[in-house]
Amino acid sequence: MLRSRHLWPLAALAVVLAYAAPAPAQSVIDEWNSVKAPPVPELKSVTVDPKSTALLMLDIVKQLCSPNPRCIASLPKIQKLLSAARTNGATVIYSLPIIPPPGVVIGDTLPEVAPKGDEPVVHTFFDKFSNTDLDKILKDKGIKTVIIVGGVANGAVLYTGTSAFTHGYQTIISVDGIYGSSAYIEQYSVYQFVAAPVLGGKVILTRSDMIKF
Repeated sequence: MLRSRHLWPLAALAVVLAYAAPAPAQSVIDEWNSVKAPPVPELKSVTVDPKSTALLMLDIVKQLCSPNPRCIASLPKIQKLLSAARTNGATVIYSLPIIPPPGVVIGDTLPEVAPKGDEPVVHTFFDKFSNTDLDKILKDKGIKTVIIVGGVANGAVLYTGTSAFTHGYQTIISVDGIYGSSAYIEQYSVYQFVAAPVLGGKVILTRSDMIKF
């Protein structure tokens, strides 16, 4: 009986706390306006071997880039990185997106970063390894490392970067050389390379001026 008397106050307190505590959110939608951005990820300087490195120029075409000021702003950084890659003999590979008719051709690449005639081109949806010979091209050239620029951040960059990692390539994202429709799109796409299962923290985030060949 004595033990029961001690338990009753505790039970009563638990009931009071249960009613007083705020109800937990039912989904992220309920918490949407209170979600805070995670800490800024660390960017790392990187030196690559040009003989075993490929620069992947993803979907930098007028249909996607010209209407997007964020893409236009990234072009000087991409152009500088492209020049360094070519000067040092790194492999350069372009991709084209699949867009409804009349479609996209390699001539739609922005002139500032247009390909040379001997640089390979692959043409597919988000993941540039899917239904293309990209992996074969890379392996035939002895590529171990890929540097990714272009867009869009939550499309080709996110999916191709993830696929490059799962195919066994050291994957580098030059964050000033990718573009999305907004800063938020770019932010959450970059954060996937920080926090996603397995690949989180293993993809290198850097800037164009932090890459040395």
